[in-house]
Amino acid sequence: MDENEPTSPSSCPSPSFKGRLNLQDFVYKNQGLATSSTRAARLTNRKQPTPISSSVSSAPTSASNPSRASKRKHATEEDSSPSKKRVRPPSTYAPPSTYAHLSPLTDALHPQMFVLFIGLNPGVETARTGHAYAHPTNLFWRLLHGSNITTRLCRAAEYASLPDFGFTNIVARPSRNGAELAKQELDAGVSILEDKIRTWRPQVACIVGKSIWESIWRVRHGRGIRKEEFKYGWQDEDERMGYLRAQDDAEDVAEGVVPSPDWNGARVFVATSTSGLAATPPLKDKQRIWGELGAWVEQERASRLARVENENDGG
Repeated sequence: MDENEPTSPSSCPSPSFKGRLNLQDFVYKNQGLATSSTRAARLTNRKQPTPISSSVSSAPTSASNPSRASKRKHATEEDSSPSKKRVRPPSTYAPPSTYAHLSPLTDALHPQMFVLFIGLNPGVETARTGHAYAHPTNLFWRLLHGSNITTRLCRAAEYASLPDFGFTNIVARPSRNGAELAKQELDAGVSILEDKIRTWRPQVACIVGKSIWESIWRVRHGRGIRKEEFKYGWQDEDERMGYLRAQDDAEDVAEGVVPSPDWNGARVFVATSTSGLAATPPLKDKQRIWGELGAWVEQERASRLARVENENDGG
C-alpha cells in the first residue's frame, strides 16, 4: 500500500496492539541471541585468555570484578614504568652452613715470594674447582698478564705452581659474594694474615679489594678508615704487614722459610677487586692501578735475574 494514498475509515482494521506485541517478541528474541553470543564469547575468553582490545565480551568481566581489573592495571603501570625495573635483591649474610658442601681453597705459599695476593674469600666456582680466581668473569689472571706481573696469561689451575707468587684469603670459607660475609669474619682473619706474612716473608702483600684493606685498617687503628685516608696502590711504610722475629723458629725453617734478618715486614699494595661483579673503578683505572704493581714486579724480576747471572759468573 502506498503511504500517500488516502483510505476510508471503514476499510481500516480495528485498533490493536498485536503488531506491536509481535514486534516486541522479535526484539526480545534478538536480545536472547545477543545474550547467548555474549555468553559464548565469555566462555571462549575463559578457555583462551588472550589480550583483547575493548569489546562487548570483555566488558562484563571487568565490571563483575572491578578490584581485579584495578590490580591488573596497577601491575601493568608498575611493569611499564622505567623507574621501577625489577632488580635482583641484594645479598645478605649467609651462615657457613649455606656453603658447607664446598671446600675452602688451599693456600699457595712459597719461600722468597715477590707478592702474596690476599683475596676476600673463595667464590663458589673457585671452591668447586679448587683453583684461585676461577670464575670466567673474574679479571684477575688477565690483569696480571696485562700488567706484566706474569710473563704470560696463566690459568687458574696453575695458581699453586707459580713460585714467585702466593695466594691466600682473609676469610677461608666460600660464599657467593662478599655481602654474605660478616665484618667480624674479616676482622678475625687479620691476625691470621699477619702470622702467614710473618712466617713466609713475601716482599709485598697485595690486598685484592678495598673491603679487605678496610678490615685490616679497622683492626689496626681501632676505627674505620676515612674516605680521604683510603687510596689504591702503595701504602705508607708504617703500614707494612708482619714483623721481624728475634730469631727464626725451627718449624718455619723446616717448612722451607728462608731466614731473612733484614726483613722488616711486607710492603702493602692495595689493588682493586677483580670480581666480575665489581663495576667500579672503571676497567682503565683497574689496569692503571695493577700496572703500578706490575712495574715493580718487572724491576724485581730483572734484579733477581741479574743476581743469579752474577753468581753463576763467580762474581
